[in-house]
Amino acid sequence: MDAFDETGPDADAIERGRLLFARECTFMLGCVAMKQLPEPILPEVAFAGRSNVGKSSLINALTGRKTLARTSNTPGRTREINFFEFEGRLRLIDMPGYGYAKVPKPMVDGWTQLIHDYLRGRAVLRRLCLLIDSRHGVKSSDEQIMDLLDKAAVNFRVVLTKADKPKSGEVQKIVAATIEALKKHPAAVPQPLVTSSEKGLGIQELRAELAGFAEPA
Repeated sequence: MDAFDETGPDADAIERGRLLFARECTFMLGCVAMKQLPEPILPEVAFAGRSNVGKSSLINALTGRKTLARTSNTPGRTREINFFEFEGRLRLIDMPGYGYAKVPKPMVDGWTQLIHDYLRGRAVLRRLCLLIDSRHGVKSSDEQIMDLLDKAAVNFRVVLTKADKPKSGEVQKIVAATIEALKKHPAAVPQPLVTSSEKGLGIQELRAELAGFAEPA
């Protein structure tokens, strides 16, 4: 059973999430090839999404650290699979963005292959958070990643980011459209999670969900 479902986490789950994400989270390493990946000894949760969707901002909001993951207004700045660890409990993985422009095609191809290899071959990967901008909804590049996750049998949750930007009614339309899109993907958690790194919306709920994958304290 998921640590978070459509009814939201209970108080105990929220507290477990708070305690986990209050721990020290350190940057381990950045990998550009599968042979560089750290030993798979801890559960991992990966974050993927189109370039400039707010992955680094979300990771920083989750951990309460403004500069843990580098943020940038320039698409394509995350050029490695970056590993962060919570003191022997859980690893967070920041993956290169996809759908970026102004980046040489050979570089894009290399990142894409690395992402695909990681998703297909990482047995400790417990959940992938697929970030989608709540102003734009699901794009064709998102659908391609969802298809890959289905084939690799990687359980994923869509996390709608930047929900403070559009009007409330527009967000609800995107939520409804996303739910419909997810019905075609057996690896998906049926309900997206709405978040805002700037306003803190959905952050404690996502912490609670991810804490459910961590090793016991």
